[in-house]
Parts: sequence; structure tokens; C-alpha cells
Amino acid sequence: MIWINGGSYLMGGDDKQAQADEYPKHRVSVKGFYIDVTEVTNAQFRKFVNATHYKTTAERTPDWEVIKKQLPPNTPKPDPGLLAKASLVFKPSVNKIDLNDYSQWWVWTKNADWKHPHGPESDIKNKDNYPVVHISFEDALAYCKWAGKRLPTEAEWEWAARGGLENKIYPWGNEALNIGKAKANTWEGEFPNQNAKKDGYYYAAPVKSYQPNNYGLYDMAGNVWEWCSDYYDSRYYASAKVFDNPKGPAKSFDPDDTFAIKRSIRGGSFLCNASYCSGYRVARRMKTSEDSSLEHLGFRCVKDK
Repeated sequence: MIWINGGSYLMGGDDKQAQADEYPKHRVSVKGFYIDVTEVTNAQFRKFVNATHYKTTAERTPDWEVIKKQLPPNTPKPDPGLLAKASLVFKPSVNKIDLNDYSQWWVWTKNADWKHPHGPESDIKNKDNYPVVHISFEDALAYCKWAGKRLPTEAEWEWAARGGLENKIYPWGNEALNIGKAKANTWEGEFPNQNAKKDGYYYAAPVKSYQPNNYGLYDMAGNVWEWCSDYYDSRYYASAKVFDNPKGPAKSFDPDDTFAIKRSIRGGSFLCNASYCSGYRVARRMKTSEDSSLEHLGFRCVKDK
């Protein structure tokens, strides 16, 4: 971990790609904190599992009584075969598709988990220095508790990602992704069917594969999404009343999915593309339900002094 001095900055959207939930841009201050230099790796997570015998959400059979609370009333119970140990795995399409239907590239895959990131036939052999994925919010909290750390707030995460640069779009400044040397692991080409791999990787990359930001932090753009501690509320910036070390809203609200409890995730992933989510921007906010685990979702930790 490295120490990040506290300070104040303008939090929120910096360019025309900014979404409505990134506005209004507003000044916040954060206290100093320690933060992991990289995303938590497979090797680090394995130490935790070996010490605690922890089973991730993806490694447990889903409980319908818990799941149905996040769905509209009277949602029918799915086929018992779907209530299995599983996680969401990315499957590229063959042709150009409608980007409004993410079910075309995400597949609920039995026995996919952090040790089998692409499905049951895959493994993480020789991938100790890759970011651990298929991590739910609960999994991330369990690791943090064991390690004596915690998840960053959105305000802390964005402050760290900006690396001391003011009002810049990316951790490295404003230079476009496709100019010069590869800056991050993202999707280069037509998503989700063509990836030119100019950054060297189709899926996740080993940590420290690209240059760090000015604070010495790696992969604050691309590679895998990272959990934050904040509930996600699309209206939060417009209604925020706390600007000194903000901890986020009191509860979650996603207008597209009003029943699920969601947390914010930050930083983008190897699947991010300008045509789809541009998640590698430092201000970009994304959300997912607390029990979600996906092939491009991990985390990093912070710690108070």
C-alpha cells in the first residue's frame, strides 16, 4: 500500500462522454489514507482463502428466498437447474449486436468462480499476479476484514485515480487511449465481437502491465472493475449534502432496477469501449448488486492511518 495525502477536488464528469449520474460536478474533500498499489491478486486472495477456508458467493448454491427480495413481486422461481454454483462469464459475439442487450455477451456459467474465471474448464495456473475476479461485495468485505483494511469510498477512489491531476479525463491526463503506448487494458475494436488487442490482452492482464498514475497506482483505468463501499444512487450527486469525506447515500437507487440493492464500482475493465461504457474514465460510475460476481469484477483495499 502507499499513502495518499488528503485534499479537495472537483468530483464528477469531465467530458462529453460523462453520464447524467456524474453531474453536477462538485467539490469534495477527503482525508489521507493508504491504498493498495494494485488490484487484489489471485495470490493475495488465495492466502486469505487458505487461512479462513472462505467460500465466495459464486462457490455457494444461491438461496431463492434471498434472491427474490431483489426482484419484482411475484417473479416466478427459476428452473432449479439455474440455482447452482455459478457466475457470469463473458462470451464474445460473432457479429455486431445490439449493445442494449447485455445478455448477449454475459452467460450464467456453472462452476465459474475466482479459481475458474472463464468457466469450469479454466484455471488460474501461473496467474498469481492477475487480479482476482468473480468477487461479490460480500467477498470483498470478507477479505478486507481479514486483512485489516476496508473498501474505498467513491470519493476516495476517484481522488486516488486522478493522481493529483485536476479536471482530467483519465488517470494519465487527457490523451486519448488510442494515441501512443498502451495506457490500460480495454476493449479495442468493435464491442463485443472484435478486439484488436493493441494493449496486449484479450481478457484481464497481470497487474502492473501499464504505467501507474502520478500516485504510483496501477490499473485505475481498465483491467477489472473495483468495488467501492458506497451504495449506488443515480441521483446522489444532485442531492448530496456532505462534501467532507463523503460516504455515499444512505440507500441505493437504480431507476433501471429499483428492487436490487446496489453498490458503486469504479475503474472500468478489459471490456470497456468508447461505444459501450467508457468505464476507464476517472469519473465514470457503474453499479451492480451486492451478490453479483463477474469475470471482470475485482477490488482493491484502503486503510486508515
